[in-house]
Amino acid sequence: MSYVIVEGCVGERYAVCATVCPVECIHPGEYEGKEFMIIDPDVCINCGLCLPECPIGAIVASEDEDPKFAEINKELVETFSVNPPAPERPKNDPPRRPENKLVN
Repeated sequence: MSYVIVEGCVGERYAVCATVCPVECIHPGEYEGKEFMIIDPDVCINCGLCLPECPIGAIVASEDEDPKFAEINKELVETFSVNPPAPERPKNDPPRRPENKLVN
């Protein structure tokens, strides 16, 4: 089981999670025409460093917590993993989507 980036990240992409990942398993790309990040479940070592870094709580600790987005993360690995790293967005930058709130 790996960590999963979920729907809250769609259109947000803070990318702070990727900068703390010791195995570089978090990749940026576009999903449904919007910025997004995914976690490669085959590379993720379940260290948990990414979880507290997401300012909007768009990462869950288990594939069981969001099976739909766990599958989306897996499906997008091939296309997202070739992308260059995304620039980090300040953690205090307000969310773009009104349903998202800063949690940190």
